[in-house]
Amino acid sequence: MFRRVGRFAVHRPWLTIVAWILAAVALGMLAPGLKSTRDQAEFLPSHYESVKAGKLQEKAFPQTEQSASIIVFKRGDGGKLTAADKQDVVKVTNGLQNKHFEKISKVATSPQAVSPNGEIALANIVSTDKDLNNQKLLDSVKQLRKDAKPLLQGTQLKMGVTGQAASTVDAMESSGDTDGLIMMATLVLIVVLLLVIFRSPLIAILPVIIIGIVASVANGLIGTAAEVGGLKADASISQILIVVLFGIGTDYILFLLFRYRELLRAGKEPKEALAEAVARVGETIASAAGAVIASFLALLLSTMGMLAAMGPSLAIAVAVTLVAALTLVPAVFSLLGRAAFWPSKAWKKTPKNRMANAVGGLVSRRPAAVALLSTVVLAVLAVGAFSFKNKFDMDSQLPAKLESVQAMKDLQKGFSAGQSDPAMVYLESKNKAPLDKGELEAFRGKIAAVKGVAQVAPAVPNKDGSVAQYTVVTKDKPTADKAIRVVGDDLRDAAHAAAPKDTEALVGGTSAVLADVEKAVAHDYKVVFPVAGLAIMVILGLLLRSLVAPVYLMLAVALGYGATLGSTVWLFQDVKGEDGMLFMLPIIIYLFVVAIGTDYNILMVARLREEVRKGVPPRQAIRTAVAQSAPTVSAAAIILAGTFGVLVLADNSMLQQMGFAVAFGILLTAFVMAMLLVPTITSLLGHKAWWPGHQDAVRPEGPDDHRAVADAPSYSGHR
Repeated sequence: MFRRVGRFAVHRPWLTIVAWILAAVALGMLAPGLKSTRDQAEFLPSHYESVKAGKLQEKAFPQTEQSASIIVFKRGDGGKLTAADKQDVVKVTNGLQNKHFEKISKVATSPQAVSPNGEIALANIVSTDKDLNNQKLLDSVKQLRKDAKPLLQGTQLKMGVTGQAASTVDAMESSGDTDGLIMMATLVLIVVLLLVIFRSPLIAILPVIIIGIVASVANGLIGTAAEVGGLKADASISQILIVVLFGIGTDYILFLLFRYRELLRAGKEPKEALAEAVARVGETIASAAGAVIASFLALLLSTMGMLAAMGPSLAIAVAVTLVAALTLVPAVFSLLGRAAFWPSKAWKKTPKNRMANAVGGLVSRRPAAVALLSTVVLAVLAVGAFSFKNKFDMDSQLPAKLESVQAMKDLQKGFSAGQSDPAMVYLESKNKAPLDKGELEAFRGKIAAVKGVAQVAPAVPNKDGSVAQYTVVTKDKPTADKAIRVVGDDLRDAAHAAAPKDTEALVGGTSAVLADVEKAVAHDYKVVFPVAGLAIMVILGLLLRSLVAPVYLMLAVALGYGATLGSTVWLFQDVKGEDGMLFMLPIIIYLFVVAIGTDYNILMVARLREEVRKGVPPRQAIRTAVAQSAPTVSAAAIILAGTFGVLVLADNSMLQQMGFAVAFGILLTAFVMAMLLVPTITSLLGHKAWWPGHQDAVRPEGPDDHRAVADAPSYSGHR
């Protein structure tokens, strides 16, 4: 099949290219764009308590405004606020109120908003929109900060804005041009590395153009599926989509170009070599793409709506990339022929590849020693994974210089940290009868007695009195681990137990949401990972026609996953002293290290099988497979790892963790697993690796293969 696809694309290049361009233009113009959604229900299933609480709030208190951020005032000298200072607080607050910011209903303070120690005063920024990530609201918070500066002139006051909306503004601005930086770094890495490898400006630039066309088609199909097919897709996947398309797209293009160049050196004509290259690596690329697609689709089983939406979208992108690699890429290079390598003539000569041949020789001579050493290294690194600690406090990973971070520290000098984003407790009458006032006060006293709760405001009933709302301030910051534990466990248990007869208590708010997210993530680890692993094993089994090879390949992948996570934990928790890791890190490693990194193992094993089928002795087959695949794997891995490695330069600890984990994991997968561990285990198992089939039996696969085997160089390493 792949031979026929290759021949069609190579011999009808203009038809193929025009079809792709028309598809890209049509989808780019007509397909609906992705819409951003931050609805809590989109991230958690409806059975979680925080989601139920949110829906009850919307039903019982439909017009309720929400505190978006808090203004924190203090004296410049750090002393207690004087009577004049307090008057200035009121003056500044009223001045901001009179600005009438969009999405902000009021900016207000009160005498009670002065801390007991007299050092801190607060003003509340109240939003008319319950979505505190609304862009107009965020813009208003930024403008409020600017407008406050002239109002503070002539006073002894300093102020900062913190809270959810302000933290979101700072998080977005602290990342700066991270997306642009990723894109630029990716393009530079692709262009420079391809230029170094092939010494051709055309080959350096064409993949970028090709992937740009693929991105347009993929985005259009995802948008169409979201609009017509009911697929949930969020614009937030656009950043991750960039990396997936460029990372995987470059991988597949390199797989094809390296084999194309190899066949040209063997004396084949360009069109024949291209068609043959597609025939030889088509199954490998399709299997690699299939493994990635299966991994992404496994995210449909996630209880996190964000991940469940991300899976199909990324799967569509990979599928489009696969089709492009088998059709658009050979069509483009069919038109160029040997001119694609201009002005270099180095492609005509087989490179010495001393390093690759040395690695191939080592693997073939000492398979047991190399396998043992590789396993020990990965196992030692994986030990650190057992110390992994989830961290949900995103704000703590922001640079300390940010205004919201500094203002939060100031707030904590006079108030409980939970003041910025209280938990919400709702008491609902099951029979819709008005709640008893005495019971409401008794209930308040019981939840106020929970350790870790600073204060509970009196109950606020809805119009018919059947639902009461309590504002609960925790002693710790809402996103801190302690607050999540207090609200998610202790407060909920106390509220459920204290609820009067015929009533139901629900706990919501940021801390409650994060507690439920933690439960959802724990569920996903137990379900998504095994299903994805099984799916990858099935695809490997179909590719290799073996029951044994997929098992040890997945064991190697699991070991590499553990080594990646463990190394990241050791660096950030043990060396840098951070008290926890990004809670999404295991999923991120799964997406980019396990799913995409499996490509390199598939490429290596498929090339090894190809060499064995030629009748090459086993040790020589191992040596050749490693020596010939190493340049491809190295180039693809360096591009993908370098793309993520740029994130290590960010100020945000979360981005640093993500960047290091993925970059290091890809390098481990490529240089330890694919080049050392997998081929040595295959060598040690010998014929058993292909059981129960006979995939290692010598066989010609077609008339073209007779010539290919006859013309192929010996790959002895002595050139």
